[in-house]
Amino acid sequence: MSEPGAEDIRRAAETPVVAAEHELDAAAADLSAAFADYPMFDWFMRPDAGRHAAREKLFRLMLREIAFPVGAIQRPATGGAAAVWIPSEKLGPNPLWQELRAVPTLLGATGLARFGRLVAMREAMDRTHPMDRPHAYLWLLGVHPRAQGLGVGSRLLAAGLAKVDAEGRAAFLETSTESNVALYRRHGFEVTSEYFIRPGSPPTWTMWREPRA
Repeated sequence: MSEPGAEDIRRAAETPVVAAEHELDAAAADLSAAFADYPMFDWFMRPDAGRHAAREKLFRLMLREIAFPVGAIQRPATGGAAAVWIPSEKLGPNPLWQELRAVPTLLGATGLARFGRLVAMREAMDRTHPMDRPHAYLWLLGVHPRAQGLGVGSRLLAAGLAKVDAEGRAAFLETSTESNVALYRRHGFEVTSEYFIRPGSPPTWTMWREPRA
């Protein structure tokens, strides 16, 4: 079977499906490719030639161990992009056994020298995440490079927000790319804070969106 073209992915993004368990590795591969040049991942990922394989392994862990059990991974039926939504009520400290099982993958992703950066990022995200009101958390949104620049991400985001609005829920996200801030603003998000995890880290913008009728 031939690989779907960018236009096929763009059309399919308008009516995404929820990934089944057997599709998680494909979704992880798409997200890994999408985040290859993302500033925050570049900051905490290991800097050597093993970073690409380690990043994909990290995304497989994130989808299988965290997102899939409690959230929804929306993607075009063709693949090529993915959005991960998690209800805020499902967020919280991971069980100790889950944390310990993740350590080898996390260390493999960062290397020993950068592991502290990942820990600091998680602590900052926990500290700045608003938990006083139920909401939908857009944890990840990424488009494979072969389909970027065609509005795939915008269509996938709009489809997810339509479901969020139908439930009467607010939405929250973080981004470390200024161009993404403009994209999310076009969909109703507003910046609530901007911070740096450590001196020299990329900036992080937190954004909130009220539900729309």
